Amino acid sequence: MFQSIISFYKKSKPATQSYEADEQTTNRYLTRLQWSSFLAGTIGYSLYYVCRTSLNVVKKPIMESGLLDAQHLGIIGSTLLFAYAIGKLVNGFLADHANIKRFMATGLAISALANLLVGLLGLSFAAQTTTASISLALSFATLWAFNGWSQSMGAAPAIIALSRWFPLKKRGTFYGFFSASHNLGEFLSFIFVGAIVSVVGWQYGFIGAALAGALGTLVIILFLHDSPESKGLPSIEEMAAETKNTEDTSKTQRMVLRNPNVWLLALASAFMYISRYAINGWGVLFLQEVKGYSLETATQIISINALLGVFGTIFSGWMSDRLFRGNRHWPALLFGILNSLSLILFLYSGNSLWVNALAMILFGIAIGVLICFVGGLMAVDLVPRNATGATLGIVGIASYVAAGLQDIVSGTLIENGKTTIVSGTTTIAQYDFTSAGLFWIAASIISFVLAALTWNAKKGKIG
Repeated sequence: MFQSIISFYKKSKPATQSYEADEQTTNRYLTRLQWSSFLAGTIGYSLYYVCRTSLNVVKKPIMESGLLDAQHLGIIGSTLLFAYAIGKLVNGFLADHANIKRFMATGLAISALANLLVGLLGLSFAAQTTTASISLALSFATLWAFNGWSQSMGAAPAIIALSRWFPLKKRGTFYGFFSASHNLGEFLSFIFVGAIVSVVGWQYGFIGAALAGALGTLVIILFLHDSPESKGLPSIEEMAAETKNTEDTSKTQRMVLRNPNVWLLALASAFMYISRYAINGWGVLFLQEVKGYSLETATQIISINALLGVFGTIFSGWMSDRLFRGNRHWPALLFGILNSLSLILFLYSGNSLWVNALAMILFGIAIGVLICFVGGLMAVDLVPRNATGATLGIVGIASYVAAGLQDIVSGTLIENGKTTIVSGTTTIAQYDFTSAGLFWIAASIISFVLAALTWNAKKGKIG
């Protein structure tokens, strides 16, 4: 049984018959498979994000129901991020050896199921009680941890697909296009899940996310391909006349673990993810509590950063390949500074709708670029193709441990800053985000400083 499972998920062997045709026909066949795999990975990972960020949209309605408070939700959110962090490392190493189609589809199917169960559990508890429930919090946390682990099966296979299907000279551009999936998924989550919650309630937001995950699973199964060799083609290194790394995959992965520049970039990504997940996780609540926006308006404003992040990521890959000749450091520094400035504008700009929207435009563009560079590509550039997943695993575990700690720290700071106002028979809770905001800004500054320390790191040097 166990051996059968391992065999099912193992990387595809080369096709028994090679694809033989004239050069023009072969190139058309390769291009079709490249675009199919790229689009399936990008769309599939976007819908991974809908299943991941659904909780961020519904925090205010859950708190208003009296079932859970900010501290509960911070802990629940952190279970996903901690499980995701560990899973990123483990599944990143496994994905280098895996059939990426089956691996990625399995993760999204489990994530969709976790969202469905959370929604159904919420409906069950809503019918029983209107007071905070420890059993509900524990149940949510457990299911959200399973969601976190399954979520960690998404990024590595999708990015490995880029390594297996595209030559080095195009990798930055397509990595930038793929990285738009993060922001596209967040945008879809805020708009799609937010609309469902506004109409029929927060429990159905999770159920809607589950349906999106089921659709993404189908897209991956139908259109993602494991490797050129599995389709009867030579490896991408042979077709692009690149030097192929001949080291054993496991040996290369161990060498990556000893590379200090990979770890520096992992730490830079960790602090960047604190600021990223602070806005995505608490931005809607911040706008509602501090600036007085409705749920509908708050989700629309926060969704702007996700939408503009799409343009940031797409532009970043092209910019670094064409304008900076593969140098990622200058744009990483400039957009790191922009990230900090946009946070300051968002937190201290007052209630103007247009100023807050501008802050999210700038934040979205900056985070879009940083996700592409600091969140993966700069580290991937330093290693051979057969250690792509392992490298992403190292960056991932650092990023999401930090994001998980952010959720706990932010939730605690926000809850500790709560004041209660009693007006007649009505009790109103107000939340102070001052300490949390300073925490988010400091993390964004540390991030671009750490990334700058790898300025002279050499590509391909894994020792």
